Amino acid sequence: MTDQSDKPSILITGCSSGIGHNAAHGMRAAGWRVFASCRQEADCVRLRDEGFESPQIDYADSDSIHAGLAMVLAGTGGTLHAVFNNGAYAIPGAIEDLPRDALRNIFETNLFGVHELTRAVIPVMRAQGHGRIVNCSSVLGLIPMQWRGAYVATKYAMEGLTDVLRLEMRDTAIAVILIEPGPITSKIRANSIPHFERFIDWENSARAEEYHAKLLKRLYEDRGPDRFELPPDAVTQKLLRAVTADRPRPRYYVTTPTYFAGAIRRVLSTRLLDWVLLRG
Repeated sequence: MTDQSDKPSILITGCSSGIGHNAAHGMRAAGWRVFASCRQEADCVRLRDEGFESPQIDYADSDSIHAGLAMVLAGTGGTLHAVFNNGAYAIPGAIEDLPRDALRNIFETNLFGVHELTRAVIPVMRAQGHGRIVNCSSVLGLIPMQWRGAYVATKYAMEGLTDVLRLEMRDTAIAVILIEPGPITSKIRANSIPHFERFIDWENSARAEEYHAKLLKRLYEDRGPDRFELPPDAVTQKLLRAVTADRPRPRYYVTTPTYFAGAIRRVLSTRLLDWVLLRG
């Protein structure tokens, strides 16, 4: 392996596919030393075959978070320029059908694990005198959408936690940044199916007819790209800006729906916003 000690380093989570996988390749092409982590060891092996250093990090497993970061720091001599908290999943379903365990599980991955890794990298970045913490939120961190309550809740929480951290890090050289994609080509729909089947008893729901008429078809049928969908490289380009800009923005929107959501959230009343969202 060639010497990479002079390259800026980034740890990216959720690199098995989609946004994370593209970000790993894009950042490496841009000259970064990329630690491309995955939740499952089999995916880490595949990434290593692609030439990456790939620690196993499962946001739901504290031991893996700290072991994975320790591997990164051992490789860099104790430094890390940036972290991109990307790993997440969804549990489709009506709010009234979400059991407590479903919310507990999705928060463990989409928020608590992100928080734990972030806390672990802050002392490293303080000691080296600089750093970038980039959290991947969503258009659903800006506005709600029916059938996506669990995912929306985690992204709203991420937005709040990240905003406060940004304020608290203002007296340091650590920049805290949100990337907010809209529809991006990924496996999030297919990957959400096992979680839906595990937690949502839709057949005994008061909304069973709505599930059958609306959600199930969208969930189980691959209907091709959504309107305004962009490839994951659109996120990678914003990530590169976030970690290289002298004065990075607090937020980077990706896709037309995200820009639209940010605008209507600012100008519409809650009732008008609900009306727009319900009309799809």
